[in-house]
Amino acid sequence: MSDLTHIDESGSAHMVDIGSKHASERLAVAAGHISMNDAALAAIKAGDAPKGDVLGTARIAAIMAAKKTGDLIPLCHPLALDAVNVDFAFTDTGVKVTATASLTGKTGVEMEAMVAASTALLTIYDMAKALDKAMVIGSVRLLEKKGGKSGHWKAPE
Repeated sequence: MSDLTHIDESGSAHMVDIGSKHASERLAVAAGHISMNDAALAAIKAGDAPKGDVLGTARIAAIMAAKKTGDLIPLCHPLALDAVNVDFAFTDTGVKVTATASLTGKTGVEMEAMVAASTALLTIYDMAKALDKAMVIGSVRLLEKKGGKSGHWKAPE
């Protein structure tokens, strides 16, 4: 078990010590999609969903969640993020969310980008569930990361 970074010699989970690591520029991009019926999609596009501005609310929720990732994921370090950006793109069947997190620090921001994307999708669901309770959230994944020991990584197309 000693080869696992978050498991100590006795097999117990622990937070990795990053104290001796050098700070570097870090960036991560994550995305996901929510599928919905035509009425829900039209309402979101028109900005007249029953609960108000769906995408604006989802963007704020995503940014807030990214900043709280260390509180949500047990072995994540709390990070002072430099930026979190959330973009939306309409598809034929719903909305694609792309979240980017960045900082200069000693550990990566992949989890912050993933939490931001996931929270944006969940918020879209919450804001539009009166129009479509059968919405489906999926395809949440890391698209790209930069910085740190492993360098630049990009998901295969």
